[in-house]
Amino acid sequence: MAHTQQETMRRVLRREIAGVIGLLTDEQDFTAMRRYRTFTFDDHTAYLQQVESLLRTLAAQGGHTTVALFDPEEYAEFCADSGLEPDAPSSRTRFTAELATTGPTVAYEGQPFDELVPDLVDEAVRQATWEYATGMLARIGNCASCGEDIGRAAFAHASCLLTRILNTAGPGQLHLVGSISAAPEMLVAVLRAEADASTVHLDESAALEFATVLALGIATRSAGGLVMRATAQDTTERVYGWRLRGEDLEPLTAAEVFDAYCTDIESGDLVSPESGVDYCVPPDLGEEGGMADHTH
Repeated sequence: MAHTQQETMRRVLRREIAGVIGLLTDEQDFTAMRRYRTFTFDDHTAYLQQVESLLRTLAAQGGHTTVALFDPEEYAEFCADSGLEPDAPSSRTRFTAELATTGPTVAYEGQPFDELVPDLVDEAVRQATWEYATGMLARIGNCASCGEDIGRAAFAHASCLLTRILNTAGPGQLHLVGSISAAPEMLVAVLRAEADASTVHLDESAALEFATVLALGIATRSAGGLVMRATAQDTTERVYGWRLRGEDLEPLTAAEVFDAYCTDIESGDLVSPESGVDYCVPPDLGEEGGMADHTH
């Protein structure tokens, strides 16, 4: 009887344990890990199937599992810095545990892998974009003439611009995409929000990241823009946007928004416009004080 109770208690405790699995999402990373003798998988497709099967089993047992993006190069650096043997399962376990707190992760909630894997990659790109933009803003330094922290001022101004955009959008579902041209490549941030008559509901972390990318464009006077898609019940979807001009957002014309949405990025060819969508001039954001004129 006591043995049975102990087994029952252990099963209950296992359901209380949150786990994390490091996932090799692409063939190249998978191949890189095969140089380790203790990594016994030899087929990436079979590996993904086995991981998905394990996740389903854990979920069926009531467990909660987080999937983290496993990067072989970061793993090798982690082992070198920690003095660990990289060709050991225990080292991979320690690295995966580290990823749970520092790396890109996605909670497994029963979604198929053809949804989970792209979401995990998107999360990795989002985190890398935010870290890059934050680092760049911190390195800009102070204004030579007034001593103000340029990155901090740009972030404050970007946050004000974002707040004004959301507050003037009207009720509905909002999807914003911001982009700036920053070497070595374009940075893109995405924000989803829902507005009612009095409040805008959004993920604060996503808003922080969006404002950070916009701030980098402002601080560096980079080319960029912002497009918003607004969807409300019983109304036509509206798409409008702004061009980043220095520290200001200049409204795009309806024709410019149409061209942006109806042109294939790779080929430059026109594509058919969506039905039930209005490409229009954005609402007026009102007047707001801008940044000081910094010389740097």
